[in-house]
Amino acid sequence: MASFYEHSDQAARPVEWQTFALVIGLWAGFAALTWFAYALPWWILTPLGAFLVCLHGSAQHEALHGHPTRSRLINELILFPPISLWFPYRRYRKLHLIHHRNDDLTHPGRDPESYYMDPQAWAGTPGWLKFVFTLNNSMFGRFILGPGLSTSRLVWSEVQAMIGGDREIMVAWALHAIGLALVFGWVTGVCGINPLFYIFGMAWWGNSLTMMRSYAEHRAHDAAGCRIIIVETNPLVSFMYLNNNLHMAHHEVPRLAWYRLPAFYTANRQRLLEENCAYLMQGYREIARRWLVRAKEPVAHPEMEMFAVKKQHTL
Repeated sequence: MASFYEHSDQAARPVEWQTFALVIGLWAGFAALTWFAYALPWWILTPLGAFLVCLHGSAQHEALHGHPTRSRLINELILFPPISLWFPYRRYRKLHLIHHRNDDLTHPGRDPESYYMDPQAWAGTPGWLKFVFTLNNSMFGRFILGPGLSTSRLVWSEVQAMIGGDREIMVAWALHAIGLALVFGWVTGVCGINPLFYIFGMAWWGNSLTMMRSYAEHRAHDAAGCRIIIVETNPLVSFMYLNNNLHMAHHEVPRLAWYRLPAFYTANRQRLLEENCAYLMQGYREIARRWLVRAKEPVAHPEMEMFAVKKQHTL
């Protein structure tokens, strides 16, 4: 069944018109919101802007997995302007596809999206920074600090790689700079939005919504499947995340289009819950009730020895 779902869309339909319609609606909504921003109060601009920024990130996630066309370049171009201001699409694509090596999920050195640290590195971390990282492991901390902390950590590692001569990363960031110029040219130059308001009043909170999705997405566990969550939530939030809240289903068939994930999940729900050790949440409110102000897990990875054992078994 997985093989059918994996390839049927692209074999039978080289263009996914549902996803194209989504992208057109996304850009139309963003253009309208920013064009009429002068007439709207901040309490409308901020939530709507954050929603669209988050939705754009979800659409980029679809693009890097091969949607809506078979062309990697077309998929990149239609979502190229980085309205989240976050980090380069090409870096997102490369690092996220590495993240899909399920056996390495949560490993601090092998999973680029891991929030854990190696216990030895954690032991040498200054106390004030330990406090920041621990706060970031609560849902409230991730929502408030997550965008800035994730971006600063990424930029630090990327700068080091560029200093070392990594041209692929240089090109990715050069393209990102062009994209940022396009975004601010429209947002500030054409629409007259204060750039600081756009950064901290719209883009930041859009990234925070993305952080809410990814907050409990993975956990430390000796079984790879049991590291991946399923969140059953309402249609609006599911749409904002393009059904990536059904994360176990996405990891099983990462090339399955967003609009087909719910049917796949429904058909395979019992099996998926068995394979992920029933790591299931009934909406993000349940996650907030559990971990809003306390860390979900320690920052130092509590199961590092399991990776060493598995590596020995593969030798």
